[in-house]
Amino acid sequence: MARRLAGDLLAIATHNPGKLVEIAALIKPFGYAAKSAGELGVAEPEETGSTFEANAGLKALAVAKASSLPALADDSGLVVPALGGAPGIYSARWAGPAKDFALAMRRVETELAGSGDRRGIFVAVLALAWPDGHVEEFRGEVEGSLVFPPRGLRGFGYDPIFLPNGSSETFGEMDPEKKHRVSHRALAFEKLAAACFGKAAR
Repeated sequence: MARRLAGDLLAIATHNPGKLVEIAALIKPFGYAAKSAGELGVAEPEETGSTFEANAGLKALAVAKASSLPALADDSGLVVPALGGAPGIYSARWAGPAKDFALAMRRVETELAGSGDRRGIFVAVLALAWPDGHVEEFRGEVEGSLVFPPRGLRGFGYDPIFLPNGSSETFGEMDPEKKHRVSHRALAFEKLAAACFGKAAR
């Protein structure tokens, strides 16, 4: 059985403002406040894992131990089957040191040139860690297709090129409240909330 979370404050193991906003919105209805690793003066560790699970776990554990608070980390990315699963766990690195996701999206488009396969899968793994070293992990996936040029100015990362199956809007066009209900991160959070908060997320 998963460990239940106590208290009302969670450290969020990210320095990404967009990711912090999404996670803070997810945990707020459950009575939890969020403080980013940056606000707590904690550096994010280097992502040395070879899977989303490994990277989420090491980030959550490092921040939990450094802050003495339960810590929630997300490792997420865009998996493109026609590119052998890339950019995958390297999704942020494709944006370069300046975190230029317009550059990253152009790279995806360039590397897909000549391929008729436009499938994409957004993957998110949420890891919840305690200062004593205990870690719980939850995975969410959304399948869709990639569209070019990018559409929409909402969201962050690769959202403007990702069209989830059954939707006429990319994540970049979608109302944030709607996205928070259907995203890969929301699906992972639904599992986490049921297991560790003792409540369903929906």
